[in-house]
Amino acid sequence: MRVLAVDHGEKRIGLAVSDETGRLARPLMVINHIARLTDAARVARAATEHQVGLILVGQSFQLDGEPNFAGRSAARFAEVLRGQTELPILMWDEALTTRDAREMGITLGLRRERRAGHLDDRAAAVLLQSYLDTLDLPPLE
Repeated sequence: MRVLAVDHGEKRIGLAVSDETGRLARPLMVINHIARLTDAARVARAATEHQVGLILVGQSFQLDGEPNFAGRSAARFAEVLRGQTELPILMWDEALTTRDAREMGITLGLRRERRAGHLDDRAAAVLLQSYLDTLDLPPLE
């Protein structure tokens, strides 16, 4: 089953999708924020186009375990998204995904110019891979 991950931000929304085996994540696209309802419809359309079976929405938390401002905003977005699709939506801790996406570019040896710019789709891929790595899938033959 394919999974779509959403890295929800104030200005941009990063999307990533898994492969058919549900093992590997890859960045998909960045959506510029317009309005919550419009953004949710665009995410739902991407989910349909990529034939996913689950949408994962990143949520950030405070040290006490409660959602922070961005985490509450992501939860509100997920609620609107639930009105746009019948697919299951799962909230997932997005702690340090942007930092990890930045470090991934360095590890891959990308020049500074290639690493510059928005990391939203790469952060969504890090978020998605963190979820996929928790699944207990049988080995590939």
